[in-house]
Amino acid sequence: MAVSFCSIVIDAHDMPALARFWCAVLDWKVLHEVEDELVIGADESALPMITFVPVTEPKTAKNRLHIDLDPDDRDTEVARIIGLGARRADIGQRPDVSWVVLTDPEGNEFCVLSSNK
Repeated sequence: MAVSFCSIVIDAHDMPALARFWCAVLDWKVLHEVEDELVIGADESALPMITFVPVTEPKTAKNRLHIDLDPDDRDTEVARIIGLGARRADIGQRPDVSWVVLTDPEGNEFCVLSSNK
């Protein structure tokens, strides 16, 4: 294959704080940090990674792209992630869906999927 998925890029007002949140959620670590870019991942050779870049403008709409997390136990992970600073979000999902929509500390939506494995 000539191309592979490397990283998802997330705009951030506070790159270190948002990186710490996602490192705690995913049990990842900071791989690279300079003034205008901060990269986290499981390790230096694992893909994908998450790259944070600085922005000054506020988030104004629902994300057009989001992260889905695949837990062993959805409800336990939702409680843990909320404890790390996430919030529940209503983006118009039906009440009977099997996933939970959360936002990270800067308001970026992501889903915690059902734990039916």
